[in-house]
Amino acid sequence: MSNTSGQTEFFCRVQQITEEFLTKRAKIRHEKKEKRKAKNPVLDWLDAFIWAACMVLLANQYLMQAYKIPSGSMIDTLNVGDHVFVNKIVYGPELLPGFFKLPSLIHPKRNDIIIFENPSYISRGTVFDVTQRLIYMLTLTLIDIDKDEKGDPRVHFLIKRSVGYPGDRVILDKGDIKIRFSGEDRWIDEKDYNAAMGWKHNVSRLMTQEQYPALYAAAKAAGWADVKLYPSENLFSQSSGIKDVQFPDYLAYENVRIETLRKAAPGDSRYAVLLAKQRLGWYVPQGRVLPLGDNRDNSRDGRYFGPVKESKINGKGMIIYWPIWRLGKIK
Repeated sequence: MSNTSGQTEFFCRVQQITEEFLTKRAKIRHEKKEKRKAKNPVLDWLDAFIWAACMVLLANQYLMQAYKIPSGSMIDTLNVGDHVFVNKIVYGPELLPGFFKLPSLIHPKRNDIIIFENPSYISRGTVFDVTQRLIYMLTLTLIDIDKDEKGDPRVHFLIKRSVGYPGDRVILDKGDIKIRFSGEDRWIDEKDYNAAMGWKHNVSRLMTQEQYPALYAAAKAAGWADVKLYPSENLFSQSSGIKDVQFPDYLAYENVRIETLRKAAPGDSRYAVLLAKQRLGWYVPQGRVLPLGDNRDNSRDGRYFGPVKESKINGKGMIIYWPIWRLGKIK
């Protein structure tokens, strides 16, 4: 009898504890429900907004980020005003905006569309950079507080195509690219290589081959004028066609101008060094790629600032999501 009495007392105690727990939990739930009812609608909306904002920031920072194309340097692959999503995780995301890039086993490949930090961008300080990027990500590119004195957005990031790969040497021939791949002894036209690889993107040229004689004449005239020697009337006449060239090949122009200066002052070693730099082209060292715009005559790219470090590459172009008629994968 005593054993049965003990069991009864035990089960009664368990029942009492269970009832107390369930009653307390029901009370807590009721109190939370009442608090939600009494909560200010504005605060309720603010909570939801902050939660959604955090999710957007996390997705933008570590998974994919929205960017707006600011210029025509990638026409026709990307047009001015296109909104694109960039894969942030493929090459290793940054732990914080602008800081501590995480390592990745995947490296940028030839022909990838990459987004990277503009080498000529001058930072306004860590706090401003982080704030600007947070606002830009949070508003999906709608608000950019990083403006210049004219009110135009300053270009913090560039989006180009990875053309030069580690070990390559790249030169220009009337604006067209020739590549000598690592371990090779011959130069290959970029367009021939792209065709052989089956890459169908268009490399646009705004300057025709027929316009180069006028460009060269104008460059020679400028070179002679730089050393206070005036060119012949014939040279001026030949260069008159340059006024019809809206997007001249500046690098070809500089090559001819420097060559003219060297001829005018052969004892000045500066011109020999500059000319050698123009003619040797670009070597792509390990850990870097040479990014170029598809719209070659309207692109400020690796031909001006050289190969970029992989650690400065933030992601790979995925899709165009706006405008809706441009929806599709970036190729």
